[in-house]
Amino acid sequence: MLDLWYKNAVIYCLDVETFMDANGDGTGDFAGLTDRLDHLENLGVTAIWLNPFYPTPNRDNGYDISDFYGVDGRLGNLGAFVEFARAARARGMKLMVDLVCNHTSVDHPWFQSARASEDSPYRDWYVWSKEKPEDITEGIIFPGVQEAVWTYDDAAEAWYMHRFYAHQADLNIANPAVREEILRIMGFWLELGVEGFRIDAVPFLIEYKGLKEEPDRDPLLLSEMRDFLAWRRAGAIMLAEANVERDTVAEYFGGREFEADERMHLVFDFPLNQKLWLGMVRGSAAPIHDALKSRPSPMPVHGQFANFLRNHDELSLDKLTEAEREECFEALAPEKSMRVYGRGVRRRLAPMLDGDPARLALAHSILFALPGTPVMWYGDEIGMGERLDLDERNPVRTPMQWADERNAGFSRTTDDLVRPVVEDGPLGYHRTNVARQRERAGSLMDRVAQMVRVRRACPELGWGEWDLPGAPDRVLVLRSRWRGNAVLTLHDLGGEGAEVRLDLGDADRLTPLLSSAEMGDTVDADAPIALEPYGYRWFRIGGERR
Repeated sequence: MLDLWYKNAVIYCLDVETFMDANGDGTGDFAGLTDRLDHLENLGVTAIWLNPFYPTPNRDNGYDISDFYGVDGRLGNLGAFVEFARAARARGMKLMVDLVCNHTSVDHPWFQSARASEDSPYRDWYVWSKEKPEDITEGIIFPGVQEAVWTYDDAAEAWYMHRFYAHQADLNIANPAVREEILRIMGFWLELGVEGFRIDAVPFLIEYKGLKEEPDRDPLLLSEMRDFLAWRRAGAIMLAEANVERDTVAEYFGGREFEADERMHLVFDFPLNQKLWLGMVRGSAAPIHDALKSRPSPMPVHGQFANFLRNHDELSLDKLTEAEREECFEALAPEKSMRVYGRGVRRRLAPMLDGDPARLALAHSILFALPGTPVMWYGDEIGMGERLDLDERNPVRTPMQWADERNAGFSRTTDDLVRPVVEDGPLGYHRTNVARQRERAGSLMDRVAQMVRVRRACPELGWGEWDLPGAPDRVLVLRSRWRGNAVLTLHDLGGEGAEVRLDLGDADRLTPLLSSAEMGDTVDADAPIALEPYGYRWFRIGGERR
């Protein structure tokens, strides 16, 4: 069970450059992050996931990497990274980092060597075509911003493939030397205290687009990566960014249940995320039910879905029907400037819910109640605002709001920040910040910390089997059972309040664990349960957990 720590983890994602600036140059750094670990400890999170912090030209928020074995000089150095990793470990927090295997920056020495000569040892590390590919626009990821997936390079006298931006050249993962290097990168960071990798753009790691001949697909790179982790560091994990349909998710988990090698430990549940937002918009639990029921069953023992409300990218609605997507757009992003790529919303959690404290608390409670592993995005625990004047996905990547001070307490510089802070309105730093919420009982941050504590004390939600006891459509009811114990959660999505009576079989009583109102005493299992508008209740079925 200890090697499956992620089953009952609470993961907190952040970007070092926007979290805390210690040296006063306007950019966050590892020293600042280390200094703010107390905040994460107080929240109760058990794992920290860092967005890319490697050397980079920084044209795509650090996902355009020019050296996989270093630290961006703006953020510190390897020594500062190790000090941070040690401090996090001392607080009982696991450390996860982004691993970008699909591509490098065109500034990377590998690509610069590859484009300089066909005889370069790195030439075949990338995907090239002497002739112009037939459809260079097929598979564009960023419509309206990205023009093609192939670009002609004058120095190479050839076209190179890039599924993302032209400055991010795709690696040829069919090349054994590339695959060996990926494993070497993983081994390097494992030695420095990393215990997990969030793998970027995983669907592109199981296909070989752009190559003249289809290479042998067995074993998949994902299987090789999983085997490498098992040999090098027991308990180290991989979390897949894979926005895929349900009928293909088995390829990512693997395992005996899916008749394949074990692969990813965790996979982000994008279909559930999108149905969750549809349910929030409609005030109905039905879309959430549908997404949960569509999960593969049985799941491999090692496999787990990761749940989230928002992340560092757009809120993608691509898995919804066109009508459902428009319904969400109208409610969550009514202005065209709030939308991006024709499929997503470029807004933070709090503004999408109009800063409503009850709805924000409800959303967080649902996140922690869903079967799987919850993943938080920095700043959502206080209800941070957004900067829609920033381009593409950057409105949700503004500096952390620590206090009602210069630069939101993020930096003491008098020069420009890495990105501007959110100043105006109720969600700006003057009124929404960590210091203010720390002093106020019942603040969003206080409630989220309480939810984290309760969630960590309920392993049934991460380990157990779940079902959906019958309830009115506007109320989401989940029951999770594991090793003779059970947890029941109720959430009012309709916003009108409700009184719910459930058939829980031979259960005799419900012990309160968490509530949006006063906790109350133990109640009979067949008694009606009252929910105020956007309210939530968590109970343990029976007495204390055995």
